[in-house]
Amino acid sequence: MYSLIQKRLQKFIQSGEEGLLCAGHVGLEKESLRVDSEGSLAQTPHAEILGAALTNPYITTDYSEALLELITPPGDMSEATRFMQQAHQFVYTNLKEELLWAGSMPCVLAGETSIPLARYGKSNAGNMKTVYRRGLGYRYGRVMQVIAGVHFNYSFSDEFWQAFQKHEKDSQPLKDFIAERYFGLLRNLQRIGWLIPYLFGASPAVCKSFLHGQETDLEEFDASTYYGPYATSLRMGDIGYQNNKENEVGVKANYDGLESYIDSLDCAIETSCPRYEKIGVVVDGTYRQLNTNILQIENEYYSTVRPKQPPVDGEKPMLALKRRGVKYIELRSLDVNIFEPLGVNEPQLCFLESLMFFCLLDDSPSINDIERIEIDQNEMLTAHRGREPGLNLMRCGKEVLLKQWAGEILSGMKEICETLDGAEALDGAEAQDGRSGETNYMSSLMAQQAAVDNPEQTPSAKILAEMREQGEGFYHFARRMAEQHAKYFNDLPENDEAMRLFKTEAQKSLQRQKEMEASDTLSFDEYLNDYFSQG
Repeated sequence: MYSLIQKRLQKFIQSGEEGLLCAGHVGLEKESLRVDSEGSLAQTPHAEILGAALTNPYITTDYSEALLELITPPGDMSEATRFMQQAHQFVYTNLKEELLWAGSMPCVLAGETSIPLARYGKSNAGNMKTVYRRGLGYRYGRVMQVIAGVHFNYSFSDEFWQAFQKHEKDSQPLKDFIAERYFGLLRNLQRIGWLIPYLFGASPAVCKSFLHGQETDLEEFDASTYYGPYATSLRMGDIGYQNNKENEVGVKANYDGLESYIDSLDCAIETSCPRYEKIGVVVDGTYRQLNTNILQIENEYYSTVRPKQPPVDGEKPMLALKRRGVKYIELRSLDVNIFEPLGVNEPQLCFLESLMFFCLLDDSPSINDIERIEIDQNEMLTAHRGREPGLNLMRCGKEVLLKQWAGEILSGMKEICETLDGAEALDGAEAQDGRSGETNYMSSLMAQQAAVDNPEQTPSAKILAEMREQGEGFYHFARRMAEQHAKYFNDLPENDEAMRLFKTEAQKSLQRQKEMEASDTLSFDEYLNDYFSQG
C-alpha cells in the first residue's frame, strides 16, 4: 500500500544518506493557564520577572494574561524537551503561590469577564496584539480562547531537501520544491489528522464551569464534570475553538500549494464580513477589533496544521511565506498531556517526527470538496467518539473502521521508524546532530499500536479510569496533577546556567519593549494602515 514511501526511503539508504533523516529540527510551544491556589484563573498580571510577553522569545502569553506560553528554539528532540523543562523550572521559581494548570481544558471559570486579555505594553505592535485578542473575544467568546494546547513544529534540514530533490530528479528552484513537498505533507497530515486526537487526545472531560450553563450533549460524570464516554479530545471537538465557525462566514484555506494557500487567506483577510461589521471597529473611542474582515489577521484562521515562515520586522506572515517560502510545519492538534509535567513526552515526539516522514514521502493528491468534508467529519467523530467500538470513518467515499485505518498507517510507518532508529545508531550520528540515541522510534510506534489494539491504553481512557478510581471530577483530578507537576519542577536540581539565560533574556526583553515604545512615531491608526498595506 505504501510502496512509494519504501522506494523513496531506499534511495536515502542506498546513497548512504540516511543520516540526513535525523537532521530535522523540532520546536515546541506549550500553553498553560496560570491558576490560583483554588484552581481558578489567575487574575494577576504576567510577572515582570518573566520578561516582556511582547519581546521575550521563550516566555510569553497567548490570548489571556493568564495563558502562559513557553517556546523552545528549534533543535533536536532532546534539546527541545530539555529547554522546555528548564523554562518550566524558571517559571516555577518565580510563580510564588500559583500553579500551571495541567490539562488543556480550563476549570473554575466565572464567565467571560473573568478572563483578562493579554497586555503587551504601550507600543503600536503591543496594542495591535491586544486589540486582535479583544476581537477574538467579540467574535468567538473569550472562554474558547483559554483552551491550552501543545504545538509541534518541525523542519527538515537543508541537506535533506537537497538530497531529496536530487533523488526525485526535480529541476525546479529548491525553494519551490520545498514548498511543493511541504504542502503535500500538509495535505496528508490533514487526511490522517484524526489519528492525533485518537492517540494523544487528553481532554475527554470538561469542568461544567467551562460551558457556563449552556446546553450540551455531553453526559454528566459527577456534579462538577461533563464527559464523553468515548471522547478523546473535546478540545478538538465542537465545544472548542474550531473551524466549524468558518462555515458560517465562508472561509477555507486552499492547501493545493503555496500560492493557492496565500491567495485563499489573503481573500479572507481583505473581505469584510457583515456579522463582524455589527461589532464595529472603534466604539466609544476603543478598538473592539482590528477590522471587520472575515479574518482580522492570518493567525485567526484556526487549522490543525500550518505552513510557517518567521516574519521579520513586523512583516505580515503571508508576505513572509510569499517571499521566502515554507520554513517549517506547525502541528497544532496536540492536547496538553495531563500526565506529563512538560505536557508532552519524547515517545510522542518520536512518533510525530516519523509521522512527518510518512506524510512527506507518500503520494499526496489535491483535496477535493468531498474529501474536505470527510476530513472535517473524521476529526470531529474521533474527538467525540474515537474510542467507540466499531467506529467507522470515511475514506474516499467509503466507510472504514478507525481501528483498521489506524493499523494500516502504523504498519506503513514501520520501515520509517526502523530507518530512523538505524540512522541514529550510525557511527557519528550523535556528533552530527547532538542526539543521545536514547529515543527509539520503533518502541514509540509499538506503544501507539497497543493503543490502537486496546483503546483503554489511550490517554483519554486513562484519564477517565483514574477519575473513576480516585472518585474525582475533572477539576480535582487536574488540580492534583498540577500540584504533582509543580512538585516535580520545584524538586529539580538547580541549574544556574539555564536560570541565568532566562533571567538575562527576560531583562533584555523588558529593555526591547521600552525601546519599541519610545521609538513609535505613528498613531495607532497610521500603524495599522501601514501594516495592512504591506505587499
